[in-house]
Amino acid sequence: MSATNLKCRECGSQYELDPIYVCETCFGPLEVVYDNRALAADIPALRRRIQGGPQNLWRYSDFLPLPDGPPGPSGRNSSRVGLAAGCTPLIRADRLAERLGLAELWVKNDAANPTHSFKDRVVSVAAARAREFGFEVLACASTGNLANSVAANAAALGLESYVFIPADLEEQKILATGVYGTNLVKVRGSYDDVNRLCVELSGERNWAFVNVNLRPYYAEGSKTLAFEIGEQLGWRTPDRIVAPVASGSLLTKIGKGFADWLELGLLDGDLPTMNGAQAAGCAPVATAWAEGRDFCQPVKPNTIAKSLAIGNPADGPYVLDLAKSTGGSVEAVSDDEIRAGIRLLAETTGVFTETAGGVTIATLAKLAERGEIGHDESVVAVITGDGLKTLDAVRGSFEAFEIEPTFEEFTTKVEGTLVGAR
Repeated sequence: MSATNLKCRECGSQYELDPIYVCETCFGPLEVVYDNRALAADIPALRRRIQGGPQNLWRYSDFLPLPDGPPGPSGRNSSRVGLAAGCTPLIRADRLAERLGLAELWVKNDAANPTHSFKDRVVSVAAARAREFGFEVLACASTGNLANSVAANAAALGLESYVFIPADLEEQKILATGVYGTNLVKVRGSYDDVNRLCVELSGERNWAFVNVNLRPYYAEGSKTLAFEIGEQLGWRTPDRIVAPVASGSLLTKIGKGFADWLELGLLDGDLPTMNGAQAAGCAPVATAWAEGRDFCQPVKPNTIAKSLAIGNPADGPYVLDLAKSTGGSVEAVSDDEIRAGIRLLAETTGVFTETAGGVTIATLAKLAERGEIGHDESVVAVITGDGLKTLDAVRGSFEAFEIEPTFEEFTTKVEGTLVGAR
């Protein structure tokens, strides 16, 4: 394993690879440190090994915080048996690019993961680490997608699970969590209230809270999005990434993934321009960006993009740093713009995204309209979840014809209406 220790992102204090997440010295967040020098000795061989790996995120095991160990019954490390996340499509979106006046646009569709969101990446890594630590219960605080993934991964691994969600979460996400047999707890409050409860519980229960006491390992799973994009583009970086921001971990870890592989020599190019996307009804990071602040003031969420409704984002300051250092930005879009973004992506690519993806596409459209994307740039828009998770967002946005089963009804009520509309 190339992971060596944990390190505080603020003061630099170092710790063993234990189930801890906060610095004892300054209370800063901890992240995993690696020693990848040995991997740099033969880059062509390393690329071949990656390409010959399994068709899931474990092809990047060298860059994840997992120990080597005896293989399980399937020939893989026993900790890595479960849902096969990763290796999702990178779609060339020429029709959407034409609509927006862009030259080269790709859509990274992470809705193709087992529970239809990018959260399967982070949970796969956290669950593997939880088993190494000997935990028998997986748990989380969630705005929906993480709940789906924790419940499903726990079921696949034969672990008990507890999932804590805001009580007003979208019905589709609640149903897609409870079906796995988890202990589903609906909390009357916002995600930030749910998270505070889970932090308290993590000190009282010997459970693996994937986004609390296992957060340093959990967050590393998002780096695999960068690894995949780089590999799928022929071992090069895109010029720009547009991705949604909730806690901020996703965008910062995508940036870290690209930086790590660039430093190692696995990728050609430069660190992409990083653009974060938030819903205006919960935009503490975008507001801080617009006001030129280096800190985020907590807000009370009020948006249809519930999966991004984190009013006090833990990694908000790091998103601001990343956007600034790469020449990017953090933008906010309205609920109406989010709905339009969902429709625009669906009508031009055939990809139906949840509201978080609508935030991404609406932000992409805003950047394109303002002329902030160069005509020769290659751009990747990250879609993090499936539209079937947030059906209410598109309810009433289109009409359907209802007719009797006759040729006359079709020609008069359907064709006749369409011709008249033109």
